[in-house]
Amino acid sequence: MDHTSFTEICLHQLKMSGVHEGEKVAVLTQGNERIDYADAFMAAGQRLGAKMYHMRLPAPLPTGGWAVGVNGLADMPEAVEALKKCDMLIDCLFLLFSPEQMAIQKAGTRVLTAVEPPELLARMLPSQELKEKVEVAGEILSKAKAMRITSPHGTDVTYQLNTYPTVTEYACTDEPGRWDHWPSGFVFTGGDDDGVNGTIVVAPGDILLPQSIYVREPITYTIEQGWITDIRGGLEAEIVKSYMASFNDERGFGMSHVGWGMNRNAEWHRMVPGEFPGGMGMEPRSFYGNVMFSTGPNNELGGKNDTACHLDIPMRNCSLFLDDTPIVIDGDIVDKEISIERR
Repeated sequence: MDHTSFTEICLHQLKMSGVHEGEKVAVLTQGNERIDYADAFMAAGQRLGAKMYHMRLPAPLPTGGWAVGVNGLADMPEAVEALKKCDMLIDCLFLLFSPEQMAIQKAGTRVLTAVEPPELLARMLPSQELKEKVEVAGEILSKAKAMRITSPHGTDVTYQLNTYPTVTEYACTDEPGRWDHWPSGFVFTGGDDDGVNGTIVVAPGDILLPQSIYVREPITYTIEQGWITDIRGGLEAEIVKSYMASFNDERGFGMSHVGWGMNRNAEWHRMVPGEFPGGMGMEPRSFYGNVMFSTGPNNELGGKNDTACHLDIPMRNCSLFLDDTPIVIDGDIVDKEISIERR
């Protein structure tokens, strides 16, 4: 994608995120990563009359991997203070789950994560319709006291919903202190710490993230009082168990957030390795009618579990009920208030 067209999609994003003349907007990068993102956002912001800044952190030392919530801002409190004074932060680093992002949001700075490949950002631009429908879905979910998920493969699990807030993601952010992720398009909450019980069967074609693989053999999870007590299946089940064991943290077996995808522009089948290097799976998280459950940390919702052991698992062909009212049936959103027609 050439620089001009990348700037144009960033301009659309900043307009959707309410950027206007005189606002202070910072773009955060590190090392040589996503410098082109910073250039495109800077050019787009200037066209809107915003005061644009680029904060570029040093490249991290080679440590053998990336950990959830760990980032270069942790040792730079003065940089965090500077970002707190901005109206908007465009995070090209991935600060999610970090205390630094939480502090920046608490100060009133709205945060947009943008780390996916430009081609994907262009195909999954935020829209007013998506924003409005996801907000309505958030209102519906926030009023529910229980969520039940079933599937033809044997899933039957119930989440009691009395503790945690509902989070909406529609790929732009125009409210102080709000975070969003471009691209996205889904709604989620968390079950009570001891209030998730039942069986989840991850079926062939469902997706394991961050492994970015399609499941070929069913994985059966047994959940009791908010904790995974058993994982059974074939190769993919062994991969999950090995991955979780590598953290040596029992909190990784806690149940994290749960919700459903609403983006018609996201496609289940497009998780093609190598198509867009550098992506982290926002398209499979967002495809229309998926039901996604997560394991591990719930601190994003205000919980106490901040383990680094985290899996997101979008599933197809599930049914989801809120207080016995059908929302998703066999992988299709049936609630007329929030359904979106395919164009």
